[in-house]
Amino acid sequence: MRVRDESKIQAITAKAIEMVANDGLENLGINRLAKAAGVSPATIYIYYKDKDDLLTRISEEEGLKMCYSSLDGFDPEMRFAEGLWIQWKNRAKYSMNNYQAAQFFDQLRNSPYKETMLRSVADAFRKPITIYLTNAFNRGEINQMSMEVYWSIAFAPLYSLIRFHHDKHNIGGDPFTLTEDVMKQTFDYVIKALLK
Repeated sequence: MRVRDESKIQAITAKAIEMVANDGLENLGINRLAKAAGVSPATIYIYYKDKDDLLTRISEEEGLKMCYSSLDGFDPEMRFAEGLWIQWKNRAKYSMNNYQAAQFFDQLRNSPYKETMLRSVADAFRKPITIYLTNAFNRGEINQMSMEVYWSIAFAPLYSLIRFHHDKHNIGGDPFTLTEDVMKQTFDYVIKALLK
């Protein structure tokens, strides 16, 4: 039985993410990927059936990595503000340290791989977040609301800040770097909007 070469798999994964992030899904070819990763095309086909299998598995693995990262240190029994702040810090840290992966996810959102990625993340994410929001509602911390409303209020401001940071300027073109002070100031407005 052939032994998995994890270093080759990591090289293939990293280059696939980089190429999709920079050039789009449609420009990812197995031969180009093999050259960029420093392996032969035959090596890629040892680990993946085809390009579709490669992208499906990477989207699942990276989706779970992002999900577990955002829940690091999070406990669904936490008070609402404490739990949300931990998620903000985790999401900001992940996005700042994994820019290529964030761009990769942006490409997937407009592709058939979106459902696969969302399904893998939803399974890992749904239970702790449902418990967390139910606890906050039962304790009278927040009003009951749909997941769409919660998500839009809770995280859209954070992702705007992260986008400004990656663009290196704000909407007016002025230089911008995301700091914890700016993030906390924005978070405080979000908490005021969500708490009863």
